[in-house]
Amino acid sequence: MLDAEAGTAPKTEGVEGERLLEVNNIEVIYNHVILVLKGVSLSVPKGGITALLGGNGAGKTTTLKAISNLLRSERGDVTKGSITYRGERIQDLSPADLVARGVIQVMEGRHCFEHLTVEENLMTGAYTRKDGSAAIRKDLEMVYDYFPRLRERRGSQAGYTSGGEQQMCAIGRALMSRPETILLDEPSMGLAPQLVEEIFGIVKSLNEDQGVSFLLAEQNTNVALRFAHYGYILESGRVVMDGPAKELRENPDVKEFYLGMSEEGRKSFRDVRSYRRRKRWLS
Repeated sequence: MLDAEAGTAPKTEGVEGERLLEVNNIEVIYNHVILVLKGVSLSVPKGGITALLGGNGAGKTTTLKAISNLLRSERGDVTKGSITYRGERIQDLSPADLVARGVIQVMEGRHCFEHLTVEENLMTGAYTRKDGSAAIRKDLEMVYDYFPRLRERRGSQAGYTSGGEQQMCAIGRALMSRPETILLDEPSMGLAPQLVEEIFGIVKSLNEDQGVSFLLAEQNTNVALRFAHYGYILESGRVVMDGPAKELRENPDVKEFYLGMSEEGRKSFRDVRSYRRRKRWLS
């Protein structure tokens, strides 16, 4: 269990190598009064898939936006703690500066430029690159290899494609910036189970084949823990549990409250009184 008061990110297990991203004991306040994150610490290793888990309103999206510096557009601020990437403080950088350093966020809700074609959307991801058109076209072909459906729909307006195709387009656009780390927010939202498996399978392939590191925020704990190496669970703006994904999958509290299973079998949230849940996580 993580000690949020310690002020340091824990060592991430499950993937060897350096830690790229470290979030140390941060607090986030909206509108100068609403405390949303309360001492959150986490770490993302190079070449790893790290899952940020929890229910709606737990603080997952706020954590990602704190890292990508998109909070200010929503009147949010990191008021305590630090965020570093490759050992350098990044809290004062613009989102564009972070993209140049290899960190990009794929927003929740499959944001695409609806009036542009799929291929035009993908090409916007390469806007900041200066390595020439040949390299960009090569990466475009790589994206199409990972997402064959996008190749088929390359000339279609993005706004008229399916939800799954728009999610693929959003991830593909991020890949066109040649990222080292992708912050992926709720990739399964609104998608059929078969498409969710397909999206997560592609995330795994990108991680293994291209070495892209992922920090993904996800409510679907079951699928996230099958593909991630390490996980953090948020409750009400705090990290209440963390560990290797395999260990979290076997943890009885995680099984009961997030996978819907207990020693007695599958269980509904409504069958468990809220005070039991609070006591178990925070004791």
